[in-house]
Amino acid sequence: MRYFAIFLCICVLTVLSLATSPATAQTSRQDKPNVIIVITDDQGYGDLGCHGNTQIRTPNIDTFYDESTRFTRFYVSPVCSPTRASVMTGRYNYRTGVVGTYGAKGMMESSEITIAECLRDAGYATGLFGKWHLGDHWPMRPTDQGFQEVLCHQGGSIGHWSIPTRNYPPHNTYFDPVLQRNNSWVISTGYCTDIFFDAAIDFIEANRSQPFFAYIATNAPHIPEQIDEQYVEPYREMGLDNFTARIYGMCENIDDNMGRLLGTLDELSLRENTILIFMTDNGPQLYERIGGENNRPRYSAGMRGAKTTVWENGLRVPYFIRWPARWQGDRDISRIAAHIDIMPTLLDICGIDLPDDRVIDGVSLLPLLDNRTDTEAQWPERQLFIQGHHANTPTLNRNIAVVGQRYKLVQPRAYNGKYVGNEPFMLFDLEKDPGEHQDLAADEPDLCQRMKRAYEQWFEDVSSTRGYHPVRIPIGTAHQERITLLQQTWRSFDNDTQGRPGAWVVSIEKSGTYQFTAQFLQTSQSGTVWLKAGNQERSMDVTPMAMSCTFEPIQLESGDCEIESYFISNGKRKKMDYVHIKEIYE
Repeated sequence: MRYFAIFLCICVLTVLSLATSPATAQTSRQDKPNVIIVITDDQGYGDLGCHGNTQIRTPNIDTFYDESTRFTRFYVSPVCSPTRASVMTGRYNYRTGVVGTYGAKGMMESSEITIAECLRDAGYATGLFGKWHLGDHWPMRPTDQGFQEVLCHQGGSIGHWSIPTRNYPPHNTYFDPVLQRNNSWVISTGYCTDIFFDAAIDFIEANRSQPFFAYIATNAPHIPEQIDEQYVEPYREMGLDNFTARIYGMCENIDDNMGRLLGTLDELSLRENTILIFMTDNGPQLYERIGGENNRPRYSAGMRGAKTTVWENGLRVPYFIRWPARWQGDRDISRIAAHIDIMPTLLDICGIDLPDDRVIDGVSLLPLLDNRTDTEAQWPERQLFIQGHHANTPTLNRNIAVVGQRYKLVQPRAYNGKYVGNEPFMLFDLEKDPGEHQDLAADEPDLCQRMKRAYEQWFEDVSSTRGYHPVRIPIGTAHQERITLLQQTWRSFDNDTQGRPGAWVVSIEKSGTYQFTAQFLQTSQSGTVWLKAGNQERSMDVTPMAMSCTFEPIQLESGDCEIESYFISNGKRKKMDYVHIKEIYE
């Protein structure tokens, strides 16, 4: 049944050692280092043996830790799409159109210039393997943003069914997943993390004679916590609950694949001149959304919070970087750094100029990495600004952190939903209190005000870059003639006076006649499917067990447009799972 549904979905789409001088990085193209970034999903700082977790087994990453330069205070956003936008662009996510993850808030403006585009234009082969989560439609896809070889899944995860983040195609799982290879659907064999590393290793082998950039972005250990039982059972035997045992099993599988990647670099004699980064996208998800038993214990290295929060365990992640040709490794750097610094640092190393027509918020960390005399002591003070408010228009002073080298200002209001109270700003001395237990706001009012003013200035600056108008999905282009709209990209309307819950916000690029097909996961009762595109409406009655319905064609004029579609039965309505659109040529 699962493969029949997958086949039907595809048919619908088809039919429809010694440090050198800084000048070394400015050498000829042939001498430029290869670059690999491995970024995992929802793996916390404490989900590694090298960070003191005595229950998890990550021997390959632990060895890589020993060989690397480690930024001990490396910060990202509290959820994934904002982190990924900053990694790709060197800019705070609010400048890029990305304000959250689901509800059409994880789509990045195509005008953003990514690190992949910069490296590609400098002669690098570029490949992405795994998770993108910055837009599934032209011109936001990874193939549109600098990646030449892509094997990815759509949306935020594979088979993540918690509304409103349903992905496509339906009935997909971490085993034998249906993926997109260079914008065409393929059915893969095996476990997703293994598949992505297989593809990355093939890419590396194929491009070993030229500089390459491989971005390996696993969707593990993000829920659903699907992994072969051989990885789970040892953790159950330790007495861990099923959720934690499965998450740790997924992390161990990632570690096995890191071992394969490291072995490949050695076998191909690429180890010395390859910059390899291991990091994660945000803190751990400490609970299971489905099935109860929330807030299970999980090692956090003494840090407070989790994913979506601006406490340390939501923002502070592993960041290990190795380049044997230039750095000896096995060294810690204590200066604060962040996702926005990755692009400036790597382009600096590779001798490639940053885009000069926009603000780049990050800085190059190369002086710190080169361990130049007294660099850390002389490194200028800086503040990092992180906000995680999931709304169409972010709100000032909600779920924010201002991180300095010593002090951190926190406003911990909820990431989404209603406020959990009118929490005041809190101040922590992270040198003395890394667990964020003692609030110093009352003792340091002047410092609080200075940090708050700095945040307000930052918020005004990043908000003024493009504002928060929606990133629209183009319909009717030669680049992507058939479009599938997912619940992932359904945009809820904040404070809509007409009471409308939301719509897909699109742009009709060319006037023409369009055919709409609404697709179900499956109906269990009779009802009516209702569709509105612009100012035109269609409806169709469906019987139980129906899987899709195709409406009479609709003539649409070019311009901005909103599309809505619901299944209505017994007076109740729910959003359609998917709507497929294609232009009909006369």
